[in-house]
Amino acid sequence: MKKLTIAVTGSQGQLGRSIHELAVDYPEFQFVFLSRSDMPIHHFELVRNFLAGIKPDVVINAAAYTAVDRAEQEKDLAYQVNGESVGVLAAWCAGHGARFIHVSTDYVFDGESDKPYVETDATGPQSVYGASKLEGEKQAFQFCPNSIVIRTSWVFAPFGKNFVRTMLGLLQEKESIRVVNDQIGSPTYAPDLARAILDILRSGKWVAGIYHFSNAGRISWFDFAIEIRAQIGATCKVEAIPTSDYPTPAKRPRFSLLNTDKISEVFGLKPRDWKEALRECLGKLR
Repeated sequence: MKKLTIAVTGSQGQLGRSIHELAVDYPEFQFVFLSRSDMPIHHFELVRNFLAGIKPDVVINAAAYTAVDRAEQEKDLAYQVNGESVGVLAAWCAGHGARFIHVSTDYVFDGESDKPYVETDATGPQSVYGASKLEGEKQAFQFCPNSIVIRTSWVFAPFGKNFVRTMLGLLQEKESIRVVNDQIGSPTYAPDLARAILDILRSGKWVAGIYHFSNAGRISWFDFAIEIRAQIGATCKVEAIPTSDYPTPAKRPRFSLLNTDKISEVFGLKPRDWKEALRECLGKLR
């Protein structure tokens, strides 16, 4: 039986690397990992030529412009990478009978809700990054209506640039730090998201649409830092501050907790508690 060929873009990012590490657990798939240097996602003709050579059965788009604050200045590039390139990938998949999975973000919401966002809630991005990611969602379905889009939040892993690795350094080096306590959401351990995506493909069940995935729990960034400190046994003082004391070029959603019931109901995926995922991540970092 022919193995399913899966092309993974953004293979050097947190999600791409996590899929790479898990590939050994999915021997029924043949993976082609494409980094930014292999295939710059915003060089559209190069992308089409690359895919024509690979002929994948599935494209997982883990590539993204994720510099949230810099995107406010680099709007065109953010829209090229997070918006137009998604349309190019989706169109190729639709034209060649391939399936398309695209990863999006909690930043597509305005953050003004008081209950976890479901997939059908109105979007209202407050930043260039969020708006460019929303454009990517629209282009995915415009050019390939059979797409699956997975929104996620607060991604962390044992590698790459993320909150856990930043905190690990600060908590061990400094006597005190200040962390925002009025932005609410839930972290997502990249290997858990990677496994969820691969389990969807393994299930053989394909139900197009938008899904939410994050680890279980409801916390602030301050709560996240406190738990990291507890798990590593650091003595650094962590002070809670409001967002107004930590201004950034891009506005962050005040509340971006994602309701993950749909992905559980459709694909049987039950996200584990964020503290358990954090423990695994810190174990790998040690």
